[in-house]
Amino acid sequence: MAEKKTYPEQYTEQVFNGKVALDVRDSQPDWAPYSPPLAPDDAPNVLFILYDDTGLASWSPFGGRIDMPAAQKLADRGLLYSQWHTTALCSPTRSTVLTGRNHHLNGFAAIAEATNGFPGQHGRLPDQCATVSQILQDAGWSTFWVGKNHNVPEQDNAPGGYRATWPLQQGFDRFYGFLGGETNQWYPDLVEDNHFIDQPYTPAEGYHLSKDLADQALRMIRDNKASNPSKPWYMWFCPGANHAPHHCPQDYIDKYKGKFDDGYEAYREWVLPRMIDKGVLPEGTQLTPINPMPDDQALAGDYVKPWDSLSDDEKKLFARMAEVWAGFSEYTDAQIGRIIDYLEESGQLDNTLVFYAADNGASGEGSPNGSVNENKFFNGFPDTLEENMKLIDKLGGPDAYNHFPTGWAVAFSAPFKMFKRYSEYSGGTCDPLIVSWPKGMQARGEIRHQYHHSTDIVPTILDVCGLEMPDTYRGVQQYPLSGVSMRYSFDADADGPTQKQRQYFAMLGSRGIWEDGWRAGAVHAPLSGRGHFDQDRWELYHVAEDRSESTDLAETYPDKLEHLKQVWMDEARKNLVLPLDDRPAVEILSGIERPSSEAPQDRYIYYPDTTAVPEGVAVNLRGRSYKILANVEVGENTSGVIFAHGSRFGGHSLFIKDKKLYYVYNFLGIPPEQKLVSSEELTPGQYTLGVAFNRETAGQYGESHGIAQLYIDDKMVAEGPMRTQTGKFTLCGDGLCVGRDSADAVASEYTPETQGEFTGGTIQFVEVSVEQQQYRDLEQEMAAAMAVD
Repeated sequence: MAEKKTYPEQYTEQVFNGKVALDVRDSQPDWAPYSPPLAPDDAPNVLFILYDDTGLASWSPFGGRIDMPAAQKLADRGLLYSQWHTTALCSPTRSTVLTGRNHHLNGFAAIAEATNGFPGQHGRLPDQCATVSQILQDAGWSTFWVGKNHNVPEQDNAPGGYRATWPLQQGFDRFYGFLGGETNQWYPDLVEDNHFIDQPYTPAEGYHLSKDLADQALRMIRDNKASNPSKPWYMWFCPGANHAPHHCPQDYIDKYKGKFDDGYEAYREWVLPRMIDKGVLPEGTQLTPINPMPDDQALAGDYVKPWDSLSDDEKKLFARMAEVWAGFSEYTDAQIGRIIDYLEESGQLDNTLVFYAADNGASGEGSPNGSVNENKFFNGFPDTLEENMKLIDKLGGPDAYNHFPTGWAVAFSAPFKMFKRYSEYSGGTCDPLIVSWPKGMQARGEIRHQYHHSTDIVPTILDVCGLEMPDTYRGVQQYPLSGVSMRYSFDADADGPTQKQRQYFAMLGSRGIWEDGWRAGAVHAPLSGRGHFDQDRWELYHVAEDRSESTDLAETYPDKLEHLKQVWMDEARKNLVLPLDDRPAVEILSGIERPSSEAPQDRYIYYPDTTAVPEGVAVNLRGRSYKILANVEVGENTSGVIFAHGSRFGGHSLFIKDKKLYYVYNFLGIPPEQKLVSSEELTPGQYTLGVAFNRETAGQYGESHGIAQLYIDDKMVAEGPMRTQTGKFTLCGDGLCVGRDSADAVASEYTPETQGEFTGGTIQFVEVSVEQQQYRDLEQEMAAAMAVD
């Protein structure tokens, strides 16, 4: 039997082709095993720009009213794709662009905050799905991710969280952006590489996230060019636009003043002929109804109010909301334009493969009335016109967290039915895509009608870069790529056949299937809570001829429909799609207990001088009675925040001002602030300061009502009624802090610029205790049970 060799001997034999002798002078070095990989000569750079929540009818290159000079510049040097589709939602689409596999194979049936313990829904990219960044990094590319992530599970989005799914562990050399689904564009929740950071400067000093992201992207590319000029790079640039909150500098909002006064139905009538004239849509394409869902499926929150039924105030408000969104989109395009201009000036643009796209249709999460605070949607709480009109001149600025009404979501997703979340219709899935690579394609300013999907991006990048996805990566057998390369289409005929065979869709209970020019979809509203999927009625469209899906052919071609329904089920089983989940947003986001490295407790201790604790891992006060107690040493001039969580759009804060103790609970930003102020002043000394909320009842929308009591030691110094939110303070950011209030301020008594910093005293720690039994809406649970029995 041969002698067993030690690990170093085995390793040396396998990789080292030089000669090792006793004396180095008799030895021969071999650098090959120890040299970093080098990309092929003249390898292209890759820049993928991914907007959020933008339908096909939004941007000027596609016929829309929003001026996008940078996007147009790329389109003039490349291609527009008229039938590029996505999954209909953020995280799932982004996962497909990361791996080239269908979103359920990636574990992203829905957004990262809506995960569940099933094979296709867990929210952690599995080892069987290597990312395009890993492949490029291993092949010699620098890899950068700037902007939105939304592919880190909520419970991992924390300073001490499990980092395996953070960007730097997924093949990216650098990351600068935010990990969650959205963030305040004026006061963002930022991560640099593997750690949380505060924003570099304030809105008063000119800060906006889109500008900051472009600055960081330019710095990364310039650094790469300066130190390793021959090394190609891959950058995924994901601005917060056009996701809510719609935040934008005022001069860009003013550019669109009056341009949407005709309303969203008139916009649809205006934009369709322009899309046809540009060749994006074929002659004869028809508009679809603004409210296409049947009564037994339609959701009140997704209803579109006919423009002629609106009051003058509603028309004024809704038009302003569209102006803000348009300005947000163009302002961000201007920042992207700075990147494109630099690439051109530095001689890099010609050999850079650029994709300019959006991740799903326009968003209907603003309700029929629009919202000055999108967090109301996630709390199941309605907006009122009176409240919204008070902020009409603040829209787009730091004082609002605005989102336009459903009518604009339908308009900017024209000519299709519905919008984001609806995967049975193209309104949720058919999105803008521009591809430019001057050195690698002859086409200039042309359109391609080949049907493609977001799963096709990774195969295209690998094809262009001369790489393949390996069968085995780091010892793990890989799932095959779900997509196909689009490179064949770069110099194909505009109407040439697609190499895509089929594509399934499934999102939040909605579903559909495309195959060979036909699309079938089950009529089932997402997040409806209705269940009974086996009873769904299906529709059938010949989208090769009827692009807008205006004529249902289910009764004309029943065999075709049955075939496609079976294809959907086959794809569902193959891609880990089941079980389907259509439960309402509040129930999915807040009603599922997800595993965490920290088990839920009834007592939490927090300390000063720490990073903000994200809501997904912070103490959960929703639907519960609670107490917040702090051991504090007060001096002669003590002031500032003791404890804070959230922002002016939803949150609470315990603080000292003018020698008095305050507790403010900002309920969804609805004025006036709920405020308790101590009846006596604090003199120097050691205290236990705190507040207790005793929950008594549930309100109309599930919010908690009760009594709050403010304490100095064991003496109650203020008392009053209070209501607390049933859902989260925000989808991402504005975490729990001690000794300051990070990002945007909860209370108006201090400013975001100072963060309400605690001074003149000492906070030892803050204890938050909660009752173990969380309030649960039994009527809601019974309705859900009845829906699926």
